[in-house]
Order: sequence, then C-alpha cells, then structure tokens
Amino acid sequence: MQMIQKTLRLKPYARGFHIITSVVEGAVREMNIQTGMMHLFIKHTSASLSINENADPSVLDDMESFYTDLADDKAYYIHTYEGADDMPAHIKSTLLGSSVSIPITNGRLALGTWQGIYLGEHRDHGGGRQLIMSAWGV
Repeated sequence: MQMIQKTLRLKPYARGFHIITSVVEGAVREMNIQTGMMHLFIKHTSASLSINENADPSVLDDMESFYTDLADDKAYYIHTYEGADDMPAHIKSTLLGSSVSIPITNGRLALGTWQGIYLGEHRDHGGGRQLIMSAWGV
C-alpha cells in the first residue's frame, strides 16, 4: 500500500458553489492508485467542500441562495473585522465541512452518476484556495 499527498492550488472563484471534480480527478490519475481512498481537505475557514448534484447547474444557484438566506446579513455578528461576508463565510464552512473522502476504484473516483465535488466559495473576494489531497491504496 502506498500513501501519496499533494497540494492542489485552485484559481480564485467567484462567491458561490463550483464543481471542481475534474481538477481532483486529474490529480488522482497522476497518483496512479487503482484501488484505495482519497481524502480532500481545504485549508481555509471561509470556504468549504461537499459532494452534491453535478448535472443541473441550477442546484449551484439554489445552494448559494439557501446559504445566503441562512447566514448573511445578521445584525448580531461581532466578528466583522474582515468585512460583512467574513462571519457568514465561517458559518457556511462549518455547516458544509472542510473535507470529503471518496473511494478510488479502477483508478478513478467512485462517485455516483450525478455526484460532483463542490467548492463553496463563501467570501466575496476569497482568492485562490489550497487543498491537501491524500490518497492511499494499491
């Protein structure tokens, strides 16, 4: 069994949800693991990772609308030093999570037919994001 770890640097994305499956799949192919497990972790507290619908782009918009309604523009936030979008971004990141784990089968991510990996960019100007990808297997 081998363990491989690498850092993926994502370009800056606009606020919202973005499918990054192809970026991760490319890195998995480079690792040359046929059967195993991949763990993906985002090194930021104002962005998130999750797995969801990859076919209908309206899901991305609906996710952003839901989390905006849930967490944005609350008068009681104290943590506003980095802007009005900072505390809502932390809350969204906590709710959605900072990592995903996906089996590797036949050298590919074993996602379901309609599943994709989401980057949730919760800041108005979040900048590039770093992901740590760890994979192990044979």
